[in-house]
Amino acid sequence: MRAKEIVLLDGAFGTGLWAKADKRVAVWRYNIENPGIVSELTREYIDAGSQIVQCNTFGANRHSLQNTPYTVEQVMSEGVRIAKEAAQGRAKVSMSVGPLSVLMEPYGDLEEDECYEIYDEQISAGAAQHPDIITLETFMDADMLRVAAKAASRHGLPIFCTMTFTEVGKTIMGHSVEYFIESLEDLPVSAVGINCSLGPDQAVPVIAQFRQYTDLPLIFKPNAGKPVMENGVEKMQFDIDTFVADSLPALEHDVTYIGGCCGSSPDYIRAMKKSIFG
Repeated sequence: MRAKEIVLLDGAFGTGLWAKADKRVAVWRYNIENPGIVSELTREYIDAGSQIVQCNTFGANRHSLQNTPYTVEQVMSEGVRIAKEAAQGRAKVSMSVGPLSVLMEPYGDLEEDECYEIYDEQISAGAAQHPDIITLETFMDADMLRVAAKAASRHGLPIFCTMTFTEVGKTIMGHSVEYFIESLEDLPVSAVGINCSLGPDQAVPVIAQFRQYTDLPLIFKPNAGKPVMENGVEKMQFDIDTFVADSLPALEHDVTYIGGCCGSSPDYIRAMKKSIFG
């Protein structure tokens, strides 16, 4: 794939916001309680080269917000608004939506109809602020992802879907790449791929499986690993150079969208941009 066909995504948002905040809280709270750091991190990613940035809306659903003074509409609206205002048209903004903290039947008690209602509420609140993309990410249950994608499909926006896999190419719920793709076949999804869980070295063999099952553009957002202590200083398991070097082989598997997940930062994206685009 030629460099001009590659789209650079952003990196971690939660860990980035915690690094800027005086206290660690659920990251969606910063949309209301400290919007300045959300805007700052968004601008830093764009300055580093991100062509698509996520809105700080990942876990802003009714389950996460229960027993708080905030509403889903309030948090989602502010999340999209902050990203658009920070981007100023220099990058596209994507509403981020993640899995619920409860499991659907038969693994848990959540019925599909209620699951749909939860996602419809969250996605509709964000879509009302006119993001460019809806990204459904870090899912482990392809059936829950399908419900979320159905709710997203009502809004006429591009839908990106990523799941989080183990190194054997299945989610912790046992869902394979093939099952992931099959579960979305009749829905208007624009791109699919993987994010989170794995470092780039273990994530590349997983993304390599995708072309067997789909012609859709592929997304690759691996982790920078877990924090490790080195001479009394906390560092990420994958330093910037290692992360970029281990991520670039994903492009040999026809990946279009590439960035980072947990532990990565604007510096990781800046280095990735330099390696890909020069």
